[in-house]
Amino acid sequence: MNELRRYRLKSDRFVVAVPLRLDTAGFNYNKWGSGQHCKAGDWIVENDGEIYTVDEEVFTRTYREVSRGVYVKVTPVWARRAESAGYIRTKEGQTHYEASDYLVYNDANETDGYAMPPETFDLKYELDE
Repeated sequence: MNELRRYRLKSDRFVVAVPLRLDTAGFNYNKWGSGQHCKAGDWIVENDGEIYTVDEEVFTRTYREVSRGVYVKVTPVWARRAESAGYIRTKEGQTHYEASDYLVYNDANETDGYAMPPETFDLKYELDE
């Protein structure tokens, strides 16, 4: 199995985000080959044209505001290349991935994960050695 390695977001990368601070049960949507669910307090994120939601606790722990509505990820991630296709459970649902995609985790113990194609991962992250 591929080694889990620590990465950091490149310095020129940012997202635009707003919290879903409404009296709502949240909503369901389809993304990454599966149904997703967000809840009140989660963040709606635009990341290089891709729109998705991030769990409230995860977002507030891993991102910092640099200007109104603009955030950067300030915590490292741990990642490895997938050896075969599959899916990973996320806080919002699950994400399907292909062999050679990156399995990315916000925690070194491989929890709070998601998947990302290699061309996207390589554009956004660099080794944190």
